[in-house]
Amino acid sequence: MQNHPKFSRSLDRNFVKLLQKRVRQYFKDNEISTHANRSMVTKTIVMLLLFLGPIIILCSGIVTSAWMLFLLYITSGFGMAGIGMGVMHDAIHGSYSKHTKLNTILGYSMNIIGANATVWHLQHNVLHHTYTNIHDADDDLNMPFFLRFSPHKKKYKIHRFQFIYVWFFYSISTLAWISAKDFVRLTRYRKMGLIENRNKFYKSLFHLTLWKLAYYSYAIVLPIIVLPFSPRLIILAFISMHLITGLLISCVFQVAHVMPNVDYPLTDDKGEIDNNWLVHQLLTTSNFSPKNKIFSWLIGGLNYQIEHHLFPNVCHVHYRHISPIVQNTALEFGIPYNQKSTFTEAIADHIAMLRNLGKQ
Repeated sequence: MQNHPKFSRSLDRNFVKLLQKRVRQYFKDNEISTHANRSMVTKTIVMLLLFLGPIIILCSGIVTSAWMLFLLYITSGFGMAGIGMGVMHDAIHGSYSKHTKLNTILGYSMNIIGANATVWHLQHNVLHHTYTNIHDADDDLNMPFFLRFSPHKKKYKIHRFQFIYVWFFYSISTLAWISAKDFVRLTRYRKMGLIENRNKFYKSLFHLTLWKLAYYSYAIVLPIIVLPFSPRLIILAFISMHLITGLLISCVFQVAHVMPNVDYPLTDDKGEIDNNWLVHQLLTTSNFSPKNKIFSWLIGGLNYQIEHHLFPNVCHVHYRHISPIVQNTALEFGIPYNQKSTFTEAIADHIAMLRNLGKQ
């Protein structure tokens, strides 16, 4: 990737050193690993069964009622969301296990649910985490023209209504994942230089195609063959699953960065950001629902996005415990710690930000 933004290495060095020292000390004092624990393993099993169980039943041909058809697909959708937010996310970051092979294997759960681990790694780990909320660098801000998630993106009149119609596009987001989106992004990343080797690109494209075909075969084709329903009804149930899953995942991820209280910094003439990278993560990220343990468990700790962005190599089951360390250290140095008390409050602020971006 050419001409990517650079961060200051001299600013806020004392803050960075102290924060990293305190977090390391937490794990040392409690004699625990930064990786997955029993709770995480349990969650992995639950989410995989929640996704695969209904799919296996659907493919067995024993379903005879329409309401059961929809129930099984939607249940599988919740499992899909759980895998995406709470299993593959940690695995692809390398925080699930100290063993690279296990992380790789669990990362392929992204492929099992219809998306792609290779594309996700480039989009999420490389572009989003490194250049959070930086226009033309963070690929999470790279939306179609009718969505404006950055104050630095060109504004159109239609953006005045994005706070209304955005929910439809959130809902179809996973449908885009399982169809064209991964192919488009893989090709674009090749042009950006993120995949330098031509053979590696074609190999990734080949594997991407095979995984997509495999997903379609067990998620929709086989049920159409074995179940006593019209293809139209089965496709409708399949789409219903994705509409719910897409809305859930999008809301959880978007309220972390498209918010009124976060920064959207621009680079200077030298292509530099006037902040240390860790401070940049604090300024561009927001937490929510810190006291809701069950909700946090279900969404893979993504209500602690600040901790995740500061320590992506730490498994999300530990974020709740290191959050006070991060918050107190930030406040000591006068650095904002953005947090909403509930998910509802975060959604309300996200809507307000979408309206504001449509008016600016």
